Amino acid sequence: MATIKRFEDLRIWQLARQQCQSLFPFLQSKDLAADRALQSQMNRSSASVMDNIAEGFDRFSRADFRHFLVMARGSNAELRSQLYRCADRSYLQPEALHAYLSFSIQIGAKITAFIKYLDKCGYETKPKDPTPYVSEPGLPACEPEPAFLDTISQYPEA
Repeated sequence: MATIKRFEDLRIWQLARQQCQSLFPFLQSKDLAADRALQSQMNRSSASVMDNIAEGFDRFSRADFRHFLVMARGSNAELRSQLYRCADRSYLQPEALHAYLSFSIQIGAKITAFIKYLDKCGYETKPKDPTPYVSEPGLPACEPEPAFLDTISQYPEA
């Protein structure tokens, strides 16, 4: 297995991000917008899956990483429970529920498999030098891309 130096390169993080993105239009739907508490919970739990993977990756020990992966798996299960509530309240059609649940179950299985891999591998700690990633060859600099700057300039300052 190739050495992964950034959480963005982890397939489980990429899938969690995809799940978050795919849920966003549903979270903005009129039906769910009326149920602000559930809408907010779902937004937070779906984000928590990818955020916990990222945070765990940047910790310095396998035990910390594993702990955050377990938290990500729990947040993923929480999201599935919320999806059932959406279906029970007629915010989701059965086909959409099935699609979201299937993807979430796939992510949960991959997180579990990655936890098992970490348990078996010899990885214990990351290097103690927390130098910025930009010092590593081949990684992008911290400068924002011009397209990103153009995008955010469209929004007024708060």
